[in-house]
Amino acid sequence: MMRKLILIFAIAALFAACNNNNDIENAKEQEEIAEAKIPELPKELPELSIYNLPSTWTTQNNENIELEDLRGNVLVMVMIYTSCKAACPRLVADMRNIEKQVPEKDLEKVKFIMVSIDPETDTPARLKKFSKENEMGDDHWMFLRGTPEDTREFAAVLAVSYKKISPIDFSHSNIISVFDEDGVLVHQQEGLGVDNKETIASIHEEVSN
Repeated sequence: MMRKLILIFAIAALFAACNNNNDIENAKEQEEIAEAKIPELPKELPELSIYNLPSTWTTQNNENIELEDLRGNVLVMVMIYTSCKAACPRLVADMRNIEKQVPEKDLEKVKFIMVSIDPETDTPARLKKFSKENEMGDDHWMFLRGTPEDTREFAAVLAVSYKKISPIDFSHSNIISVFDEDGVLVHQQEGLGVDNKETIASIHEEVSN
C-alpha cells in the first residue's frame, strides 16, 4: 500500500513539473507574441531637422519623394544646376573626391544629394543624363528637383544664396553640407577645391554613431 502511495505521489509530482514547464513556455511564447505586435514608434524629429519641411521632390529616376524618405542616412548635399560651366563642375569634383574617401562599407549609409537650383531646366531626364555623364549612377547618388518655392526655401535652410543672372546662368554659393540621420545639419564646407578633411571626419563620425 505504501509503495502505491509513493508511486502515485511521484507521478503527480512529475505531472505538476511538466505542467509548470508548459506554463513557463506558454508564458514566454505569449510574451514574445506581445512584443512582436508592439510596433516601434518613430523617434520624434528634432526641431531643426530638414525632414520637417513639407516639400515633395522628383529624383533623376522620375520618382517623387519627401525629404523624410531619406531619414536614416547620413546626407552629403550640394546645390548645383546642370548647365553650369564654372563653379558646378568643380563642386561635382569635390563631391566625387569626398565619395572616394568614404570606405566602401559605409557608402550604404551615406547619400550624396545634388539639388538643382534650376528646376525649370533640370528635368528628371536631364538630371539622369547628367548623372550618367558624371558617373554618378550608383544608388548612393541622388539628384533632386523641386518647385521654385521649395527650392528657395531649402536653399535658405542651407544658407545657400543664388540668383538668376541670365536665361541659362546663375550666381550661387558653393557650399557642401552634411546632415545626420535625423536631418540635422552637422557640418558645412564652403568654397571650391578646399581641404575636405573636416567634412570626411564629420561623415565618419555620423556613420559610426
